[in-house]
Amino acid sequence: MLLGSPLTELLLLAGGAALLYAGAELLVKGAGDLALAVGLKASTVGVTVVAFATTAPELFVSLLGAITVSTDTGLGAIVGSNIANIGLVLGVSALIRPLDISRTVFERHVPFMVLAALLLVGLGWDGRIGAVDGVLLLVALVAFTAVVLRRVQQTQSGISDAERAEMPDARARDAAAVLGGLVALVLGSRWLVEGGQSLLSAAGFSDIFIGLTVLALGTSLPELAASVVAAVRGEAEFSVGNVVGSNIYNILAVIGVVAVITPISVSPGVRGFEFPALLAFTALLVGLMYRGERISRVDGGVLVAGYVAFIYLLLP
Repeated sequence: MLLGSPLTELLLLAGGAALLYAGAELLVKGAGDLALAVGLKASTVGVTVVAFATTAPELFVSLLGAITVSTDTGLGAIVGSNIANIGLVLGVSALIRPLDISRTVFERHVPFMVLAALLLVGLGWDGRIGAVDGVLLLVALVAFTAVVLRRVQQTQSGISDAERAEMPDARARDAAAVLGGLVALVLGSRWLVEGGQSLLSAAGFSDIFIGLTVLALGTSLPELAASVVAAVRGEAEFSVGNVVGSNIYNILAVIGVVAVITPISVSPGVRGFEFPALLAFTALLVGLMYRGERISRVDGGVLVAGYVAFIYLLLP
């Protein structure tokens, strides 16, 4: 696709973000309905099916960014997206309605979120995340998946015949929604990478800044939409599980896959600012969860303020 003018690039950027959003909505709706048809609970659906579905934009953007632009773009999109998930997505959701914390998510899934952040920083501290590092991340992903599947099996065994009879049937249109969502995500991510990278590069911004801001915000739209809707409906466990699961998949699955395909370079600026910011936001979220059984509106305000400060400090 040829980029002729700033207007064309802006249209690509807007169209890409819109397709990402529409695709993720289709994917979330279809995958969520399919999961509920087999009896998964809201927190489990949030941390597995929906989290994986809303991670798809980061995967496509990072793969396309690494292959067609630079690995800085893909890495920036992941780090920025994880920070946006905590500061913006959970912060805004908590401002709408305080978020109750599922014990299962806190005890079984949050440790993997912390591990993923520590692995990313540790493996990337020498300036490069190579194929061996990618395999290590994917091994951690397999371990996380095993923990989730064990929990799903326990949930399934606890469903009574009466509850099973009331569960909705899986429908062909749900599978079609998943497929349509994936197609929209592929197209949307390509437009977002091309439009965002070209527009900001022309303005003199670095690849890592592009990834940490425009691309990260664009790929966090699905998480934001799903979590805000869940908060409005009073399904807080869904919101928290979605963010925790997304942050795990972003690092273990996306960075793992990209690193196996092509080495990821980690600039000194990322190691000096973005990595510490990721660890700080992760530690802040764990602290808020540990302190009480919910993330309050005040906590939400703190998270949003922290994210605004992060974006301000990123400005050249």
